[in-house]
Amino acid sequence: MPFQHVLVAYDGSAQAQSALDRAADLVRSTPGARLSIAHVYQIPNFVVGEAVVVAPVRMELEEMSESEHILEEARARASGVPVAASALLQGDPAQALLEYADEQGADLIVIGSRGLGTLKELFLGSVSHYVVQHAKIPVLVIKAPRE
Repeated sequence: MPFQHVLVAYDGSAQAQSALDRAADLVRSTPGARLSIAHVYQIPNFVVGEAVVVAPVRMELEEMSESEHILEEARARASGVPVAASALLQGDPAQALLEYADEQGADLIVIGSRGLGTLKELFLGSVSHYVVQHAKIPVLVIKAPRE
């Protein structure tokens, strides 16, 4: 049975754009299928000794504004495709995506192989790797073509 509810993770990177395009193609080719788009942002906190230093409110507002712009870009890129939902999520990207997929009843997650968080990937492991390892549903990982 073809996938009926595809969730795509979108961060504006080249891989995310390819993932969104592939997810949209899947939805277009399956009658009755729908697409959900999620963008996850994370406000950095710093730990100094035993103290946690939170980001200034201004930084949080700027991050939220940029995230709203990225999600709007994704919606525009997916025009003409039945979009079930689009969500701006905050928190750990991998955890947030998995929780959202479960809440929305998605039956496929489409994600880019690498996003914009290169430094985080270096130290903590990639979001796509975590999602593949912990998802309860199939995950399609998209690699953008090299230019």
